[in-house]
Amino acid sequence: MNAVLIALLALPLLGAALTLAPVFGPDQAAADRRALRFSTVVTGAVLVLTVVLAAGFDHDQPARMQATTDVAWIPAIGVRLHLGVDGVSLPLIVLTSLLTFLCALYSERRLPSGEGVPSARAFAGLFLLLEVGMLATFAVLDLLLFFLAFEIVLIPMYFLIARWGSGAKVPAANRFILYTLLGSAVMLLGFLLVGGKAGTFDMQALAAAHGSGLSHSTQVIAALAIMVGLAVKAPAWPLHSWLPDAHTAAPTVGSVLLAGVLLKMGTYGLVRVLLPVVPDGTTTLAPYLGAFAAVGIVYGSLACLALARTGAKGDLKRLIAYSSVGHMGFVLLGIASLTPVGVNGALFANIAHGLITGLLFFLVGALKDRYGTADLDTLAGTTGAALYGRAPRIGALLAFAAVASLGLPGLAGFWGELLAMFGAFDPADGLSRPAFVTYMVLAGLGTLLTAAYLLIVVRRVCMGDPKQPAPVAELADLRPYEAVSWTPLAALTLLAGLWPALLLGLSDPAVKHLLGGG
Repeated sequence: MNAVLIALLALPLLGAALTLAPVFGPDQAAADRRALRFSTVVTGAVLVLTVVLAAGFDHDQPARMQATTDVAWIPAIGVRLHLGVDGVSLPLIVLTSLLTFLCALYSERRLPSGEGVPSARAFAGLFLLLEVGMLATFAVLDLLLFFLAFEIVLIPMYFLIARWGSGAKVPAANRFILYTLLGSAVMLLGFLLVGGKAGTFDMQALAAAHGSGLSHSTQVIAALAIMVGLAVKAPAWPLHSWLPDAHTAAPTVGSVLLAGVLLKMGTYGLVRVLLPVVPDGTTTLAPYLGAFAAVGIVYGSLACLALARTGAKGDLKRLIAYSSVGHMGFVLLGIASLTPVGVNGALFANIAHGLITGLLFFLVGALKDRYGTADLDTLAGTTGAALYGRAPRIGALLAFAAVASLGLPGLAGFWGELLAMFGAFDPADGLSRPAFVTYMVLAGLGTLLTAAYLLIVVRRVCMGDPKQPAPVAELADLRPYEAVSWTPLAALTLLAGLWPALLLGLSDPAVKHLLGGG
């Protein structure tokens, strides 16, 4: 299995390198088609390897690090090529491989376009390099390698937004790279402090020590630096302002991966690094993280309500982006509770958000392709866009994704938010229960506001009179390549909602292991 995990990372890296070689022919159009098909084949092979890794995983011992590789890489500073997966990282690796393959499949038929865009071969190369960084973030077990993988994703995503995006794409890409680079620099300072004081950057060794050998002040300073750096990527309020612009400008597949995977890198780091490595510092800062999470839940929902109202000229992609601020607030609240229930809820919400929001961004991208805009007022007109009558399959999928996002029982969005609030209701020892109960009440208010704005969106976009004039003469319903790309996300959203033990059975022993000393 360790060879499978190495191949998971090596295959897309090799594929990205091959896109630089003149192996796709001299004809530009034919080379572009072959490059896009090549990226689909490579990401499909990575998905197959991921399935093999998941099938070979010992589900009776999800707390044990498996498929490990541990060899010296830079002996002078003690950096090791240390890889492995457990019940926390495995679902995220599967989610990353799945979303990347679906995005590659979608791009083969619907490559983003724009002025001055370079060849599709460059798109395929950047796309595969992005997959390397995302997968490596969830597989590495060395702090400096984690930082390196964390940074690899920034450059490909920057160019995907700046070159293949729309609207104010360059300013949005610049804001994305500025925020995330500054956050990463702060995070690196925290890593260096921990590694310098503990004498190792190995995440397993640091987790096993569980803060021993690190003074309380060192833990607080390191936890603050690491938390701020990861909170930018999460994103936590008030460090979220780069996100709506990036989503609005990004191409459809860029938004899917940004919401479905890149945001999870920040929250995964909080669980993998912060909780077991600097537990005393995390306990000191947890009430503040919980407060920011609760404010973010309400803030994101109110922003979406403002965008959803008639006459607001709200962009539907921007609305979904603000909804991510609220949904990731539940993830942060569960982590801040420092309880197995809350952290398990956070990890479940991570996966659910990736599935549901990925589907939502696919759908909004399809509407933008058909209507030429994502402006909600233009889409809805005076009577509603009437998707149920004009494109019933797309309308049904949009309604399904919306009710999943608002947390309808039986779908994936329900369990993570519920468990996160349970964790806040009874937080870990040393945390103020009245404060966390207050955060739970605010989170409960956020669920009501979330239902309000999503139902408004469904009413305005899906309902209405199909005989009334529409912004476009004809509206194509679900196309075959769209059905192939979106159906797995809808099916997994339903499966995770009906069978939550599929994920919780993996994460629960691993979470207890991390909270108890790694």
